[in-house]
Amino acid sequence: MKKTSSAAEPRTVSGTNLEYARSHNRRAVLETVRLNGQLTRADLARLTALTPQTVSNIAAELLDAGMLLAGQPLREGARGQPAIPLTLNPDGAYAVGMQLDHQMLVALALDLSGRVRARLEAPVSRPSPDEALPLISDLLQRLRRESGLDWGRLLGLGLVMPGPFGVEGMTSVGPTTLPGWEGMDAAGLERALGLPVLLEKDATAAAIGERLYGMASELRNFVYLFIGAGLGAGLFLDGRLYTGGRRNAGEAGHMMVVPAGRPCDCGNRGCLERYVSLQALYEELGIAGGPLATPEHLAARGIDAAGERWLDAAAGPLRQAINILESMLDIDAVVLGGLLPPVWQEALMARLHPLPLSVRSSSGERLRQGSAGRDVVALGAAALLVFDEFNPQYEVLLKGGRC
Repeated sequence: MKKTSSAAEPRTVSGTNLEYARSHNRRAVLETVRLNGQLTRADLARLTALTPQTVSNIAAELLDAGMLLAGQPLREGARGQPAIPLTLNPDGAYAVGMQLDHQMLVALALDLSGRVRARLEAPVSRPSPDEALPLISDLLQRLRRESGLDWGRLLGLGLVMPGPFGVEGMTSVGPTTLPGWEGMDAAGLERALGLPVLLEKDATAAAIGERLYGMASELRNFVYLFIGAGLGAGLFLDGRLYTGGRRNAGEAGHMMVVPAGRPCDCGNRGCLERYVSLQALYEELGIAGGPLATPEHLAARGIDAAGERWLDAAAGPLRQAINILESMLDIDAVVLGGLLPPVWQEALMARLHPLPLSVRSSSGERLRQGSAGRDVVALGAAALLVFDEFNPQYEVLLKGGRC
């Protein structure tokens, strides 16, 4: 986890002293410790705006639960009781993340510090739920055996796959989506697997992973563009994940950016992912649908003349999409990541400059490359549970009931 230096300005998450906001306050304390690495109770009271007594009660609860660790007392010999520094306990809880796409199932176990404690993968071919669930269950049992972790501290499973979800004519259509998952929800998966499940789109999960463990940790307003088989986006607005009314926000791949352009499986023409996606690249290289249509092959192949043609065709529509996102959302940056190998990502980013004029034109580095690595989706899938445990839920403050 990233820690701030002693000279750095501490990072804050405001709490509330309202009695009914206990859930929010617990998350605020955990997130503030996570962001800063080590804090005393007095530090936490100051940074969260909670009363010392509220912080003391929450800290005692989290210490008893094993989520926090108490360090050696500070300022020994000084007047009054010495301050006890608190840190996150990496073994306080674990989460399993799985990325299911049309070619591969990747599974990993993550601790609270963000360290991968075990990783497995298995090849698939556009699996239906009936085909995927036995494999998911098997990988869970293998992770449990091979990691040696205390499964009693498991927060649950984060399962991510390509979107959109539940949209007639767009879900489970075409080579970049999965068939038969339209009626499956988290509750059904929980019954089948016997543990808590959070279900999310791959781009949203990747954005969470990038924010928790990558370069976007200091960005409050950003869009993460995930280049996979298709193209999706994860949106963080005012430090909070935005998923939309039906959890399909960020379907940037189906923005129509080329009038009367290439036909898309959704039924429209000129959609962005018909130009900016692994599938579009495979088609340009003449390997779509074959055994060479993998990110590993792209990395080994390098950028040849066909690759240059794809970069030229992708740059214009993507520049237009970035301009739209900046103009609509007034974000700090667009982060580019996903399964496209780094050398291809860098070449694509170079093609995008200079970016068109927008409301963010004078705001510094507008386009950034993600740093969470190749497993960003599976990492983000596990981070779904960690994010749910840590991230303060501001919406709870709008409710009058006790949390």
